[in-house]
Amino acid sequence: MNRSCIKVLKKKGEPIRRLLLEMDLLDNSARISSKEDYLLLPLTRKPEEVELKELPGEFELTEHEFEEQKGQLKFEELLDVIPHFEIVGDIALIEDDVAEPEKVADAIMKVKKNVKTVLAAQSPVEGEFRTRRFRTVAGEERTSTIHKEYGSRFYIDLERAYFTPRLATERSRILDQVKEGETVVDMFAGVGPYSIMFARKSPNIRVIAIDKNPYAVEFLRHNVELNSVPNVEAIEGDANLEAEKYAGIADHVIMNLPHNANDFLDAAVKLCATNGIIHYYDITPEDDLFESSLKLIDEAAKRAGRTTELVESRVVRSYAPHQFNVCIEVRVL
Repeated sequence: MNRSCIKVLKKKGEPIRRLLLEMDLLDNSARISSKEDYLLLPLTRKPEEVELKELPGEFELTEHEFEEQKGQLKFEELLDVIPHFEIVGDIALIEDDVAEPEKVADAIMKVKKNVKTVLAAQSPVEGEFRTRRFRTVAGEERTSTIHKEYGSRFYIDLERAYFTPRLATERSRILDQVKEGETVVDMFAGVGPYSIMFARKSPNIRVIAIDKNPYAVEFLRHNVELNSVPNVEAIEGDANLEAEKYAGIADHVIMNLPHNANDFLDAAVKLCATNGIIHYYDITPEDDLFESSLKLIDEAAKRAGRTTELVESRVVRSYAPHQFNVCIEVRVL
C-alpha cells in the first residue's frame, strides 16, 4: 500500500517516531520500512504544515509502498472516522463531545490492546492546579496509572494532577541542554516529567522541583523513589515565594505553565545565575507568536537590573485553532 511517510536518517529516527505517535500520525497498520541509512515512517495522513514544523531535525515528506502489519486490527474496520485520543499509561483519553463515545471507546480497546480504561474529559484544564474532570466510558473505573517515557516512570492520577504525554519530545529537547554539574529549577513541576528526566541524566545535576498542588507533589515524591533519583528536591509551595530561598543558583529555569507563566517572571529572573537560561512556555496567537512574550521577559529582567539574550524561540505544538504552544529561551545576563 502506497502512502505518505517521513524519511529520516536511522540515527535520528526515534524522536520523530515518538512525536508522530504522540500526534496520532504514525500508522501502526503498516510496517516501518528502511532504505540504506534511512527509516521510512508510515503516516495515517499527510501532515499539516504546522505539524511538520513541530518535527525536530532534518527529514523528508515523501511516499513509499509499505507492507501491511498482519493481524493488526484497524480503526477503519470498526469506525467511520478515526478518533482523536491520547494515551497515558494504560488509559486512553477522549473528549466528552465525541460522537458515540461508547463505540469509540470499544474500538480503542480492541485496537490498542494495552489500554485498560477509556476516560472522557468532562471539563477543560481548569482551576489553580490545572486539573480536569473525567468519566469512565469503558474498562476499569480509575484515573490513576503509571506512564513510561524515555525510560522514566511516572505515577499519575489524572484528576488530581495535570499531565500530558504530548510534550515528551519537548522534554527530551530540553534534556539535551542540561549539562553535568548544573542546577535546574522546575517552577511548576507537577508529577515530575521534566525534573526526573534531568535527574536521571546524571546524579551531579541538582534539580529543585516546585509545585503548589499537594497531590502533584505527593506523586512527584513517589516518582522520585520510583526512578531512584535522590538529586530531586521536591517542594510544595508557591514558586514566587520559593524563589527567595534559591535566588541566583539556577542554570536552567523551567516555566511550563502556559497562560500564567508571566505572573512568575520576576521570580524566574531572580532564580537565574549569571548566564542562566529561562525556558518560558506560553499559549500565543498565530499573529503574535513570540513578540509580546519576549517583551514581558525583557521587562522582568530590567526590573531586576539585568539583561537578556535570546537563545531560541519555537512553536512546540498547535494548541487550538490559530493558537500555539510556544517555547522562548533566553539567557539572563
